[in-house]
Amino acid sequence: MQQRRLGSSGIVVSDICMGTMTFGSACDEAQSHAICDHAFDAGINFFDAAEIYPVPPKEETYGVTEEIFGRWLKTKPRDCVTVATKVTGPGHGWFTPPVRHGRTTLDRHQIIRACEDSLRRLGVETIDLYQIHWPDHGMPYEEVLESLTHLRRTGKVRVIGCSNETSWGLMKSLWAADVHGVDRYQTVQNNFSLINRRCENELAQVCRRENVSLLPYSPLGGGVLTGKYENGPPPGGRFSEYLQTGNDRQKAMAQRFVNDRTIETAVRMHEIAESIGTTGTALSVAWSKQHDFVASTIVGATSVEQLKEILLADDMILDAETLARIDAVEVEIPNAMTEDGLRRL
Repeated sequence: MQQRRLGSSGIVVSDICMGTMTFGSACDEAQSHAICDHAFDAGINFFDAAEIYPVPPKEETYGVTEEIFGRWLKTKPRDCVTVATKVTGPGHGWFTPPVRHGRTTLDRHQIIRACEDSLRRLGVETIDLYQIHWPDHGMPYEEVLESLTHLRRTGKVRVIGCSNETSWGLMKSLWAADVHGVDRYQTVQNNFSLINRRCENELAQVCRRENVSLLPYSPLGGGVLTGKYENGPPPGGRFSEYLQTGNDRQKAMAQRFVNDRTIETAVRMHEIAESIGTTGTALSVAWSKQHDFVASTIVGATSVEQLKEILLADDMILDAETLARIDAVEVEIPNAMTEDGLRRL
């Protein structure tokens, strides 16, 4: 598996990252450990978690993912695995984060407390990549970064990153870091896929010019690009549940991912994939990995079989003709996910 550097840091990771947000909900502990074992054996050395996981976030289950992953981590030499996790941040009116009784502003107290809790649940002394899950634009960026810098200087984290951040927010944070002499974000983790290509615009320029690595999540469009929503919401699908019984926020999220435009895009991507002898899943992951500003593409699975199909993208390189056919679909169906949530920040 290819290895890439996170920003300008000394951390080098596999170009596929194993996401863990289903550990403790869709996956029990045995399933979760089996997925981690298979990922590790395939060459994945980068695993991403969050204090708020598993999804959907609930007060009675937050932190369970880190605990499950932490117990698996003890079966491997610590230096063999790059561990990433996140402090939640505000809910931006979509929901009240079920951690610390909803008190998730990104001040020094909350950041340090969240980090110490994650260290305990993971059973490690140091988190390799510590990320802001959602930005807090109400806090001065230099104050947020100073708190994260303190964690790095005390050895609790190695490098820092952000997630679900706008191009303005990322650039603002980098400016604040340079002006105030605190640590820069080395990574940004945003939604990026064949149904949501917005990162190729302004965010890609920030990443290239400022040497920040994108860590795409949902490269399969929440499962839409696997084709499983083509005949209607499938039983057991995350967005099936959100559409049928979810709260207003969950229904709105599901409708962004699952609509006529995204499903038509998925159908056309499957036609392209079949013509080159692969699957829509593998095509989607390979496409994500092929961007120069992407360090590692975060994938998720609820079974080893799902992960095996994802790993078909390991050494896949899409040729110019295939990329042109993919771009032609984007021209016909631009911005299939009509909104990715960031405009509300």
